[in-house]
Amino acid sequence: MAIKIFIDQGHNPSGPNTGAEGFGLKEQDITYQVGKELAELLRADDRFEVRLSRNTPEERLGTSNTTSLAARVRAANAWPADYFISIHANANTDPVVNGTEVYVYRKYTQSYYLAQHILSAIVNVVGTRDNGVRVNPSLYVLRRTNMPAVLVELAYVTNAGDAEKLETMQPEFARGIYEGLLSYFGLDQ
Repeated sequence: MAIKIFIDQGHNPSGPNTGAEGFGLKEQDITYQVGKELAELLRADDRFEVRLSRNTPEERLGTSNTTSLAARVRAANAWPADYFISIHANANTDPVVNGTEVYVYRKYTQSYYLAQHILSAIVNVVGTRDNGVRVNPSLYVLRRTNMPAVLVELAYVTNAGDAEKLETMQPEFARGIYEGLLSYFGLDQ
């Protein structure tokens, strides 16, 4: 039985719920591409089934922040997915802040352990700074999904070094998430 992974490419290309920007990069473009690359890796591995929240770069979900988030959760819950991975790029007013972190609803859960594997693999593959697994129960997509869920903040679009990685290493970010999944499930590459 294939493991069903729902990949949520954070944010919309326009309208409600657009993401952060920095160094000429838009979060929603990065998340779309990394999610698409991850889906290709998973589809090439018959141990997984995959669905995406955004199937084209122009696809918009919802008419507000709330309905955009709800549409993503509803699609994952209705499938139903076994695991939910939301992909984001971070931003900070301080341009020095950099690195990768993964958010979960609660510590010491399947989500938490999956987050540790994904974080470690991204840091290993891409070379970003390890900012740890962080608990944030207020995040809608972590709170409302019926399956283990993680929200991956790949790196900071507002940091010059991270922005360069986000622009040039999207396949590597996807590979990091994929390798994290394999490691979590104890699967061979």
